[in-house]
Amino acid sequence: MRAADILPDDVDTGEFAGTVIRKGTVAAFLANAETFSDPGASTAAKAIAEFHILEAVPALQALGLFAVMEVRDPNLRHCIADWTEAGRRER
Repeated sequence: MRAADILPDDVDTGEFAGTVIRKGTVAAFLANAETFSDPGASTAAKAIAEFHILEAVPALQALGLFAVMEVRDPNLRHCIADWTEAGRRER
């Protein structure tokens, strides 16, 4: 399967598992994860990256990303797990 089979070039969003997800969400997550994990990144840059990462978690879960891939950076993995667990407790 190719990317265009999931979202054609002229389509910017799709619905997956009941969640509307914008094209580019996974790429943005990867870019933010890189910043979050960069020891040379500023505290402010890491905080912004963390905000955007956590904002994307529901979409990434709807896509099934975390069911087939594991975040290697332990700090980021725990951050996502803590946020996900907190969301489950609120429901």
